[in-house]
Amino acid sequence: MARRSRRRRGRGMVLLLALAVLTALFLRWNNRSLQVTAFFPAFQTLPEGFDGCRVVVLGDLHSTFFGEKNSLLLETVQEQRPEYIFLVGDLVDAFREIPPGYAAEAAAGLRAIAPVYYVTGNHEWAAGDVPELKETLEAQGVTVLSNEFVPLERGGDQIILAGIDDPNGYADQKTPETVAAEVYAAWGNPFWLLLAHRNNLFAERYSLLGAELVVSGHGHGGLVRLPFTDGLVSTERTFFPSYTAGMYEANGSALFVTRGLGNTGRTFRLFNRPEVAVITLRRG
Repeated sequence: MARRSRRRRGRGMVLLLALAVLTALFLRWNNRSLQVTAFFPAFQTLPEGFDGCRVVVLGDLHSTFFGEKNSLLLETVQEQRPEYIFLVGDLVDAFREIPPGYAAEAAAGLRAIAPVYYVTGNHEWAAGDVPELKETLEAQGVTVLSNEFVPLERGGDQIILAGIDDPNGYADQKTPETVAAEVYAAWGNPFWLLLAHRNNLFAERYSLLGAELVVSGHGHGGLVRLPFTDGLVSTERTFFPSYTAGMYEANGSALFVTRGLGNTGRTFRLFNRPEVAVITLRRG
């Protein structure tokens, strides 16, 4: 009897060990395995020249590597054949040491694939040295949109791309409302996109600016994604947030939120793999 009892305990320990290993592997897969997701938002006012335009949206890298020097991330982005790449903030993390050359390497690798447009997130400002970071990115050919806008051209047509610094930025920076007013003053009534890091400011503020599409990050997909929810926990530590992943609409404006790529602090992802998002703009 004693021998049988020891055998049962032994089998139990083996099963527990196997379960622990499988759980660890599953968690690692949830946090390190890239997932490509595709979205096809349609707009009646989209100029014909931009019908079918492919954009890769990346956010919230938080100083994370996917492969050596982000080789896996870069290969995955290149495979999507983007015409533009939007980086929507939190490229680096305020709560961990930023690897030497991290921003420059990531920027150079992405810029070799397609034109890159970048806006700051809250972590860049919390980490400090934002002017130096912007100079580093611009030196690699990235267009940094600091409360400003540029035209994009395709198929003989133009749209406007605007980008705003995160609210963590300088106290005297232009407001989003001022940037929107400048877009209309310069271009009349264009089709325009807005890059703005904070997903949670869309409904009450960014959706009122008039942009056809706002592109954001920050929400991390709600960290843990459960059935019939839009994520379990917001980055502000509230439960069951909204506007955390995918397409939304409010006040006549559309929002796309990427689930992002990395984690910050002691957070982790569950049923919410790191995302390389591909938006294909459609007319109609």
